[in-house]
Amino acid sequence: MDYKTDGKDILLCQADFDLDQTLDCGQAFRWEKTADNTYSGAFLNKKLDISCENGKDVFRLHDTTEEDFLSVWADYFDLATDYSELKKRFSEDETLSKACKYASGIRILRQDSWEALSSFIISQNNNIPRIKGIIGRLCEHCGGYPAWQELTGETEESLAYLRAGFRAKYLVDAVQKIQSGAINLEKIRSMDIESARKLLQTIKGVGPKVAECALLFGFYRTEAFPIDVWVKRVMANWYPNGLPECTRGCEGIAQQYLFHYIRTSEEAAASIK
Repeated sequence: MDYKTDGKDILLCQADFDLDQTLDCGQAFRWEKTADNTYSGAFLNKKLDISCENGKDVFRLHDTTEEDFLSVWADYFDLATDYSELKKRFSEDETLSKACKYASGIRILRQDSWEALSSFIISQNNNIPRIKGIIGRLCEHCGGYPAWQELTGETEESLAYLRAGFRAKYLVDAVQKIQSGAINLEKIRSMDIESARKLLQTIKGVGPKVAECALLFGFYRTEAFPIDVWVKRVMANWYPNGLPECTRGCEGIAQQYLFHYIRTSEEAAASIK
C-alpha cells in the first residue's frame, strides 16, 4: 500500500483496483458515480469521494485525514490483501484466468456486518435502483445508516416509510433476534461456516443467497459463495463438478471475478451453451 497526503486529500497508488468493478458490482449500495472516474459514498457513516487519476492505479481520496485513511478506508477497500497473488493462483484454471484478466480490478469491500446483512435482506427480489432507494430513505430518516440498536422497537408498520414491502418484517425479525441474543454478529465471524450459514438463515426471509452475501461482504468470510442466476450459469457451464482446488478458502472472491465475467463479457456470452 503506497500513499501520501496531498493537502486535505490522500493520494493512493494501488494496483488491482477499479472503481466501477468494485463499487458498482452489487456488493454495496451506498455508492454513486458522480462524474467520470469518481464515486461518492459512505462507510460507517463516514462519507467519501474517491476518484481515479491518470487513468489507472492512482486514486484520490478527497478531504480525508491520514488517520481515517489508515483506520477506516484501508481496511474497507481491503488494501492489505494481495489481489495480484490471488489472481495468479486462480489463473491455474482456464476460465478463471480469463475472468481475472477481464475484471482485474475487483476487490471485496470489508463492510459492517449489520449494514451488509440488513442491506442484503432489503435486496432480495429487488433491483439495484430500488435497493438504493430504500437504503437512501432509511439513511435520510435516521441521519445515516442506523445501527441495529437504533431499530429496536420498530415494527413493519413503523417502517412503512421505507416502501420496502415484505422486506420490512424481515428487518424487524433480524433486529429482534440480535437483541435477544439468538444472533451474535461478532461470533459469526469466527464460527465454522456451516454453523454461520444455518444461524443466519434462522432470520425470517434470509435464505442461502442472502446468508452467503452477508457472510462474504459483511463478515469477510471469503469461503462464502453466493449463487444467483448468473453464478448458476457459471457452475452449469464451466464447473459442473464444483469449483477448482485453486479457489479453496477464497471461493467468494473467485465468484466476484466469474460473476462479472459471465454477466458483462461478450467472450463469456459466446462460450455459454
